[in-house]
Amino acid sequence: MKPPPFEYAVAESLEHAIGLVETDEDAKFIAGGQSLIPLLSLRFASPTLLVDISRIAELRTVQNLDGTLTIGALTRHADIEHSPVVRDAVPLLSSAASWVAHPQIRNRGTFGGAIAHADSAAEFPAVLLATGATVVTLSRDGERRIAGVDFFGSHFQTALKHGELVVAVEVPAANDLTRWGFSEFARRTGDYAIGGAAVSATVDVQGRCTSVRAGLIAAGPGPTLAEGLEAELVGRHVDEPAVQTAVALAAKLLAPEANVHGSKEYRRAVVAESLRRALLQAFDLAGADIERRSA
Repeated sequence: MKPPPFEYAVAESLEHAIGLVETDEDAKFIAGGQSLIPLLSLRFASPTLLVDISRIAELRTVQNLDGTLTIGALTRHADIEHSPVVRDAVPLLSSAASWVAHPQIRNRGTFGGAIAHADSAAEFPAVLLATGATVVTLSRDGERRIAGVDFFGSHFQTALKHGELVVAVEVPAANDLTRWGFSEFARRTGDYAIGGAAVSATVDVQGRCTSVRAGLIAAGPGPTLAEGLEAELVGRHVDEPAVQTAVALAAKLLAPEANVHGSKEYRRAVVAESLRRALLQAFDLAGADIERRSA
């Protein structure tokens, strides 16, 4: 199908971009276009104006300063996948990036676009929830810093207001006491995930868990934070029985939606198994048979 007619403008600066969108209630920002263009072609979106922000160079930065990895909104998925700065600071994010769609998509898609799109089946929102990341936005009213858990809503909804643009994401950098795991199930590599999990945890010098968070993929109508893990895992040396109990508790609270990939029950089981694998990886319980990759 062909997209509906629209006007097109190239923004020369952040101020220019925000000003253009603010004047039209049906205007949208576009950068890589890997999510928006298919929606236009299917007539699921019909903006009157597209404002291209892809030439705003200041949104392409990636830097690790004072324990925080800051990623500009126009950073490509492929750049996150291959960046040594990202790999050293937040290896969970680097690993998850390699499972975003296909190389052609990763070469064009932008980090900020994926976050603003807020697909429950996407990898990056789950990582942001797991790591306690902050989304930085800009509008005529100034800058806002929104915790990931407050940013994502239901069914592609976010805390963004009209005319507000994601400009960066801040992710706490890992250290020697950080542990992580990632697992995803899809019919084929690059397909939409049936279920998945990204886990970030910390331990003390004795190896006891001091914190644990898991962002879940395709576990509900929006990006989902697993519940109930802390009660079973924090304050102890995590073992496989503890992981099994924690996963069982978290799974009871999940509400995945049935779709062409399976029933609610099947998808809940897939998410739970992904969470189990990611937790085993994070606490070095998995052994050689479960790698940090999609299955």
